Amino acid sequence: MRTAVIGASGYSGGELLRILAGHPNFEVTAISAHSNAGEAITSIHPFLHTFAGRVFVDVASIDWAHIDLVFLALPHGESAKIVATIPERVKIVDLGADFRLEDPEDWKKYYGGDHAGTWTYGLPELFRDEIIDQDRIANPGCYATAIALSIAPVITFINSDIVVVAASGTTGAGRSAKVNLLGSEVMGSLSSYKFGGAHQHTPEI
Repeated sequence: MRTAVIGASGYSGGELLRILAGHPNFEVTAISAHSNAGEAITSIHPFLHTFAGRVFVDVASIDWAHIDLVFLALPHGESAKIVATIPERVKIVDLGADFRLEDPEDWKKYYGGDHAGTWTYGLPELFRDEIIDQDRIANPGCYATAIALSIAPVITFINSDIVVVAASGTTGAGRSAKVNLLGSEVMGSLSSYKFGGAHQHTPEI
């Protein structure tokens, strides 16, 4: 499938390109990163030797006539803006949160702004039959994936509350520099964040 990746300069976009580069069924035709358009892909992701000599393009320059599938690797709230410009025949997988939630009130509470809609939830280990014929897929969040897959095998015989203690690295916060996420601040340490029901993956889980 002729594939485009939009938002490819971020951590998720870079990891996605690494996976696609070794996949026999995908040809990465367009690699877009708005603020890095014109820059070499390897200047941002030096490990992506497969894409040496190629540059990020602006999304406006993508010729959709030559694209079968697009992955959106954008911050929440950004995917919905771009979807309207993509032809309906092109399949879309959104790695962001824009189309994961069913309840507009949950979106407003946890993310803010208008709810863009709901797409098929793309967790194939649990929902393969629902996914297989769809053209619009909402990729699950990281915590939601880890929690859902670990609990699913035992959920039918648990009769009490479930408490999850999870930890991740700081890449989930994106590439923007923040003092509290610098290596010297986080090395050898843990810090809690967005607890007490405020974490955006709560309604998704």
